[in-house]
Amino acid sequence: MSGILGKKIGMTRIFQDDGRVIPITVVECTPNEVAQVKTAEKDGYPALVLGFSKLKKPTKTRHFRFVREFKVTPEDAANYKKGDQVTVEKLQGTETVKISSLSKGKGFQGVIKRWKFKSGPGGHGSHHHREPGSSGCRAKPGRVQKGKKYPGRMGQDQVSLRTSVVSIDITKNIICLKGPVPGPNGCLVKIQTA
Repeated sequence: MSGILGKKIGMTRIFQDDGRVIPITVVECTPNEVAQVKTAEKDGYPALVLGFSKLKKPTKTRHFRFVREFKVTPEDAANYKKGDQVTVEKLQGTETVKISSLSKGKGFQGVIKRWKFKSGPGGHGSHHHREPGSSGCRAKPGRVQKGKKYPGRMGQDQVSLRTSVVSIDITKNIICLKGPVPGPNGCLVKIQTA
C-alpha cells in the first residue's frame, strides 16, 4: 500500500536517552475505506481511491468528507476491492514518508510579510514605510511584467515535504512524524510512502 489519509492532532516532543529532544507531529489515521479500485484496463493506470471521515448523512454520490487517490502497482490494486479497510498497520516498517496538506491561510498580506521586502526609512519625512515601491518598466513594455510580487492572499497552499516516521501506534491509529506538518490542527494530511 502506498499511503493513507489522516487528521493532524497537534505537536509534542519526545526525549531520547542521550538527552536530545525531538519535536513530533501526531496524526490520527482512522481506518480508510477503499472507495474505488482503478485498473490499467479500465482507467488507464492502477490506483486506489481512499475515503476518509465518513459523513453522518451520506448522499447518493458522496459518502466521505475527503477522497484522495493513491497510485499503486497492478499487483497491489489486485489485492484490494471496494469497501476494504486500510489502516496504519500497512505503514509499519516504513522509515520515510511524503506528506501533503494545506498550509495555514494568512489572509491578504502586504509585500513585507508576503515577499520579505525591506521597509523604507522610518523617519517622519518619509512617505515610503511599507509600500512595494516601483512596479512598472519604461515605455518599452509599457506594462507591469507577469509574476510581479504584489500584496495579495497568502497561505492556504498545497505543501508537500518528506519526513521520517518516529513511531506508529496501531491500537490508537496514530502515526508520529518528525518535525512540523503544514496546516492547522484538524486538517487533512495525505501520507505516502517515499
